Amino acid sequence: MKLKPASIAELASFLAGNRTRMEKVTSFDLTALDRLVEHKAEDMTATVGAGMNLANFQRQLALDGQWLPVDPPKTESLSIGALLATNVSGPRRFGYGTVRDYVIGLQVVLADGRIIHSGGKVVKNVAGYDLMKLFIGSRGSLGIITEVTFKVPPVPETEQFVEAKCASLEDAEKLIDALLNSDLAPIVLDLHNMSSTSRRLSLVVGFAGTPDDVAWQLGKAAELGFTDPSSLDYEKTFFTQDASFQQVSVLPSKTVEVIRTLNNTPFVARAGNGIIYHSGPIIPHHQERPIKLEERLKNEFDPKHILPGLHHD
Repeated sequence: MKLKPASIAELASFLAGNRTRMEKVTSFDLTALDRLVEHKAEDMTATVGAGMNLANFQRQLALDGQWLPVDPPKTESLSIGALLATNVSGPRRFGYGTVRDYVIGLQVVLADGRIIHSGGKVVKNVAGYDLMKLFIGSRGSLGIITEVTFKVPPVPETEQFVEAKCASLEDAEKLIDALLNSDLAPIVLDLHNMSSTSRRLSLVVGFAGTPDDVAWQLGKAAELGFTDPSSLDYEKTFFTQDASFQQVSVLPSKTVEVIRTLNNTPFVARAGNGIIYHSGPIIPHHQERPIKLEERLKNEFDPKHILPGLHHD
């Protein structure tokens, strides 16, 4: 059953009444919850309904020179609720972190219809248990996120990208190590082979901040070999062309090792975070997941298993 409530109250009412019917919820559509509830630019906080798409939210924040520092693909079709449910991120994750780093308050409807709140609407909030990290990334399996309060910093004064072409993965690995051991503080550190049909390797770095700071970092990056102007166009190209990409997460130190197994298929890798998107077959993943812990949490928050499982599509 797919839920498409017209309001938070309607969603809560349905789930409360469903306790006896026990109809399974396969998915939910929160497009009706599409509004900016509150934006206090002076406090750098904003509260938004889970149905608003990320692109629209960013446009509204930009009117006051602020933004949410996350940049996943396809923001025009990605809702705030889906952003949190999947904890998806983009190239700027290396410098800015993930969306959970900016959430200061959540409103969630549980499987039994109860509406709960975690956190608050101010940045220095310490009230209550920190349930936010449980719900972020849970794919709606523990409760349905309906409203979120973010801290929203100012948009950087300037942002620039440069890249270095690498003749081999060995060269790329050495350059990554050199960058990480330098005084530079990039917001983007990506390795990809989307520049040409020959699948030539490009290592891209991005810097943001004041013009003077960015200029200094660009000068230092040039000394390491980052001399070609760049952009994030490779990111858009990859996610536009390949709708069936695979994702694997490894230790950052293992990134190049895993890329070696891809046989030159198209890929974009977050070289500083260990996240690799690629067009090849699924790579066997040996990292064990905490299945028993996930089951305990599911049974605690949704004992009748009304909501989707953690790995629903």
